[in-house]
Amino acid sequence: MVIAYHVIMSAYGFWLPNDPRGSWSDNIRKFELLCFGPPTRVRNNEFVAHVPHNRRLREAAKEVLDYPPVVFTAEQIEVIGKGFAQFVEKSGVTFWAVSILDDHIHAVYMRHRYKSEMVNNLLKGELTKSLVEWDVHPLRSHVRPGDRPPPCWGRKWWTVIDNLDHLQQAIPYVEDNPLMDGRHRQTWGFVVPYPITLAEWKAKKGQTPV
Repeated sequence: MVIAYHVIMSAYGFWLPNDPRGSWSDNIRKFELLCFGPPTRVRNNEFVAHVPHNRRLREAAKEVLDYPPVVFTAEQIEVIGKGFAQFVEKSGVTFWAVSILDDHIHAVYMRHRYKSEMVNNLLKGELTKSLVEWDVHPLRSHVRPGDRPPPCWGRKWWTVIDNLDHLQQAIPYVEDNPLMDGRHRQTWGFVVPYPITLAEWKAKKGQTPV
């Protein structure tokens, strides 16, 4: 039985469809990327960021993108955290672990009444809304008059967690992810400690995590 999900949401330009480490794409929509090879489809949802690869080829492919790869600043990361808090308030989704890095996000959340695809799409929308409302969208300088900012998010993918062993591995992995980049662990008020649910946390604290 599915008990939770581990979602990874990449920033624009972080993970290309023909990434030499593998990708979760079946096609390449941008013609200029084709010269760097076909889609590198993998057969499962395993996160392959640490697989050895041709870094020079990956960086060269990013040079043909329409916009520069997104790298979130400390301020933007804080605003993304505000977007998470708004999403939690609106949806009631229980998050047991979240790490917001400068080019991707990891999160583990409890199975919800919404399907995982809907949770992930609504979350991405709320994070984008937060960046726009706080006027820190990373691609705001590329907005044409009357248009919205170009998408600052790339591919999102997730793994199904259907047993406690997997869940108890996924939560510390997400919590420790900033350490891999030489950063400190993150503490977010909207994240509740496993195995408490959001509803139980609110009842205990008498308020919604922010």
